[in-house]
Amino acid sequence: MVLIALLIGSALDLSSSSASRTTLPAPAQNGLILNEVAIGSFVVSCLAVALSLYKRKPEKIVKRISSARLPTAWGSFVTYCYKSMSDGLEHVAMVKGEIGDGKDVLVRVHSECLTGDIFKSSRCDCGNQLALAMQQIEEAGQGVVVYLKGHEGRGIGLGSKLRAYNLQDDGRDTVQANEDLGLPVDSRDYGIGAQILKDLGVRTIKLMTNNPAKCDGLKGYGIQITDRVPVLTPITKHNKRYLETKGTRMGHVYGIETESIIS
Repeated sequence: MVLIALLIGSALDLSSSSASRTTLPAPAQNGLILNEVAIGSFVVSCLAVALSLYKRKPEKIVKRISSARLPTAWGSFVTYCYKSMSDGLEHVAMVKGEIGDGKDVLVRVHSECLTGDIFKSSRCDCGNQLALAMQQIEEAGQGVVVYLKGHEGRGIGLGSKLRAYNLQDDGRDTVQANEDLGLPVDSRDYGIGAQILKDLGVRTIKLMTNNPAKCDGLKGYGIQITDRVPVLTPITKHNKRYLETKGTRMGHVYGIETESIIS
């Protein structure tokens, strides 16, 4: 943060000083002429660097609060609670087995979905993906499910997601509905998830996801992905269009259709 402040401060100082001088005498600068355009370009460059550094800031943004053994429908896991230091949200990591050297750990980074995870909504595949990830990690004997709060509706929140559902019932797809509401299609950030994995000693991962943007998001925070493991769940008459839209417009892979499920 100190470096960012220095970069911005230097840029602003140079920008303000340019107002009182358009050029410098050529002899004094060995023939080099600094003008407002050059200084303005430097300001923009400094701010871009500052923003990039801020988005990938190394300082700790989450801390471990507590942990306990938790028997589940799939098996016994150790549950860790992490608290975001910026907004106080509490996130969860479900750990199966020993992390060991932290290499090639099977990992699911799951975004909160109240309607799908808790109430088993048929509009999405979120709850089914979470259950399948827990099952596969249990069968593997080692792995981590990171459950991120604040990601409801790909980051737009529960209220906005329900409004988007109404637009989908009127004919929009999941992308169009968000856009018509003036909302981002996907505003999720995976910095907290990355820090949780690092705190657990995870070094490289086999990421359980159908979403290429999630891979890019975690890589941006220094998580090395050695393999991508699809989490394929049934297509139903309720989620068919939703999954097709994610496939065609967002690059997701999705499940296998069967006549008995669709009919």
